[in-house]
Amino acid sequence: MDLKKEVAEYVTKFVNDGDVVGLGTGSTCKFFIEKLGQRVKEENLDILGVVTSYQAFFLAKELGIPITSLEEQDVDIAVDGADAIDPNLDIIKGGGASHTLEKIIDYSAKKFYVIADESKYFNNLSECAVPIEVIPIASRSVINTLTEIGATPEIRIGVSKQGPVITDNGNFVIDAKFADIPDPSSLEKDLNTIPGVVENGLFTKNVDDVFISSKDGIKKL
Repeated sequence: MDLKKEVAEYVTKFVNDGDVVGLGTGSTCKFFIEKLGQRVKEENLDILGVVTSYQAFFLAKELGIPITSLEEQDVDIAVDGADAIDPNLDIIKGGGASHTLEKIIDYSAKKFYVIADESKYFNNLSECAVPIEVIPIASRSVINTLTEIGATPEIRIGVSKQGPVITDNGNFVIDAKFADIPDPSSLEKDLNTIPGVVENGLFTKNVDDVFISSKDGIKKL
């Protein structure tokens, strides 16, 4: 079985009848949402989903998972993927350019679980660039500030479109590569003080459990 699929399907067992579930974004969470939709259909599981992106929204609707919002419900459990995970359970997200809404929903949940395969586990988060959502008019000044603090930043360019990636919120994404991230929590806060930054992809001090899949099985960190 695909390692992403294996861990995603495993974690659906933590979703209980009556839960409001934060539905993450990305290739691993796609498997999680699909398995959850199967449980809704086969077990008549009574849940509500709070989506973190249009990707999650369309998939959940297709699978018959009822959708609600943070305006209407508190989130019992949020499940999301990660681009990088360190031994302290700090993570980087934003490969799908949805990290702003992901952070709002994941941080609001009573329980926040991260699912990933072993390729996403690193000793230092500097192995991965930090995605930063930026108001377009501020992109040049944000890039200048990031360069001054030692990062190598670049605007993310679309693959199937001309020009930059546009987030669900209508903004640009700057990927900032740092040579070292000794204190992810401080960097998370510092990046958000730069004028024009909407949110960054560092998620620190808020993950309850990380589930990693490998050829040897699933391990909880």
